[in-house]
Parts: sequence; structure tokens; C-alpha cells
Amino acid sequence: MIRIILIAVGLILAAALARLAFVVPAAAGWTFAAPEEADTSACIAIEIAPGTEDVSYDATTGLVFVSTHDRRADGMAPGNGIWVFDPDDPETLRLVSADSPADFRPHGISLFREGDAARLFVVSHPSTGSQVLIFNIGEDGTLAHVRTVTDPAIFSPNDVAATGPDSFYVTNSSRMGDNPGGVLEALLGLPIVNVVHFDSEEATKAAGGLVYGNGIAVSADGSRVYAANFIAQRIDVFERDPQTNALRKVDTFRAPFGLDNIELDEAGDLWVAGNTEVFSFLAHQEDPAEHAPSFAVRFDHQTGEWTPVFYTEGEAIDSASVIAPLADRFLVGAVFDSHVLSCPR
Repeated sequence: MIRIILIAVGLILAAALARLAFVVPAAAGWTFAAPEEADTSACIAIEIAPGTEDVSYDATTGLVFVSTHDRRADGMAPGNGIWVFDPDDPETLRLVSADSPADFRPHGISLFREGDAARLFVVSHPSTGSQVLIFNIGEDGTLAHVRTVTDPAIFSPNDVAATGPDSFYVTNSSRMGDNPGGVLEALLGLPIVNVVHFDSEEATKAAGGLVYGNGIAVSADGSRVYAANFIAQRIDVFERDPQTNALRKVDTFRAPFGLDNIELDEAGDLWVAGNTEVFSFLAHQEDPAEHAPSFAVRFDHQTGEWTPVFYTEGEAIDSASVIAPLADRFLVGAVFDSHVLSCPR
């Protein structure tokens, strides 16, 4: 019996080491061939607040919403919130989330518009547990809190994609949480998290098998859902039933970096920024003076082929988390930096 146990333990350890050898080199950037540094001389740095993690553009009003959360702060930080500005006039920047809970720590955001009515969905991580907040958007971009959604199925929310005025998909990032088990989950690249859909009353699992779920987006016609796997360096493409919100995986888009938030352009192509070197990211997390590369690509929504659109070693912006395409430019946000970069497209 002891021999059988030892053999089983040995096989488990061998499998774990093999998995580490597969996951860690890619996440560390050892297999990443850096493209040419982008010319950022025409880019403008728009100072906002620490942690410009997600950006959403409202093509109807021309306003840009930015989610900020100072992840280096111990507890709530004064700059945490949702900011809005006109990209043609950055001086219009202002905080519009005064009507939010006291412990507001925004993460992923999603804008939903139906005629003249618009709502902003926001993932938040207060000390009491993660949640998704829904806001009405006023004509000038000011937010009015409508409701806060919590559900056992929404256990580690990262990003949100609205499907109606009171419904949404959300990605969960980690099954084991912020502890040694969560570290092991990431190191082994375990496919144990999911996409959840909230139908205005309850949240249910819509798809599983994600490896650290990150950005999520719904196509303009509502037929497809795209979910980023940060550790697995892929985007899962799902066919969506708009009546039941059921998801069926139909494709996979891959690129050699840690994929973060997903934004769609007018053609339906995916713009995705992310992390190329996890260890540089961790060093930057501990010390703002340490730079971490930023990389962003555009995926053809039909073929999944990707094209680099932005790369910097971190001098212009560190560890980008989002790239939002506008008509004549794109905006790049970051996990820790306090600005977004506005560059000609």
C-alpha cells in the first residue's frame, strides 16, 4: 500500500512540475519576442488617479469613462472612482461617482445603452466582499447608483459585460482567492474558474474552464461573447443564445501574452492589452520606479489573427490593462499608473 501511495504522489508531483514548466516560461515572458517600441511622441498622457484599470467609450455622447483603483493603497484611496472626460478636451476630466458606496474600489466596467438611456456596470472590491454595481448615466456623464449585485456565484469578479439594463456576464478570476492556494492555482494554470450570467434576479454559471478569467465583451449584435484567460494567454469565443444567455464555446484566439481587458471597435475586432512579463509586473507592483512592459494587439473577429498595435517597455505606461479604440485614436490604461495614454490611431 505504501508503495502505491508513493507512486501516486510521485506521479502527481511529476504532473505538477510538467505543468509548471509549461505555464511559467510563457507567463514570465521568456518565450515572448518583443516587437518594435511604439513611437509615443504624439501620445498625450492624461493624468487621472492611480490605477486606470479599465476604459469604456460611449460613441453616442463621445465621452470616455475610466475606472480607477489605487491597488497600492492600504484600504480606500481618495482617487478611487469613475472619471469621465471628452477625449477631444481632456480638461473636462471630472469624478462622476460621488453617488457610490464609501468603500468603492472599481475594477472592470461595461457601458450599456438603449436609446437615450444608458447604464454603467462596475465591478468593485470593497473589504466586505466583491460586487457589481449598476449606475444610471446622466446626460453629462454623472452616475446615479441604481443597485448593488452580490451572489455566491460571483466570487472573484474581474470584468463585466452588460446584456441588458439589469443583466450582465462577469468573469471570475480565482477559485482559491488571495492565498497560497490561489498562487498555486495561478502557477499551475488550473482551468477552474468561469463566466457567470446575472439575469436581474440570480447569477448562474454560463461557461467554465477558464484559466484566471479576465476581460469579457459581447459583440454588437449580441451573438458572441469573448472571455480572456490571463494565464492561458487565450480568448475563448462563445456563441450566445440571446434568449437564454447560454454560451457554447466555438473558437479560441491565442496571443503570446497575458490578455487583460477586451474592447471592440466599429468593425467588431477585439482590442486587447496585457502583460508580457509577470515578474516585471510584480516588481512594478512593489516599486513604482520599476517598469513593466505594455503590449496591445487587435484580433480579427472572424479569423482570430492578431496584429500588434502598441508596445512599450514601460517608459510611456506600465503594464497596460486596457486599450480602447476611438475613431481617430486609442486610449491605454494601466493597473497601477495614474494616467491614460491617448495616441493617434
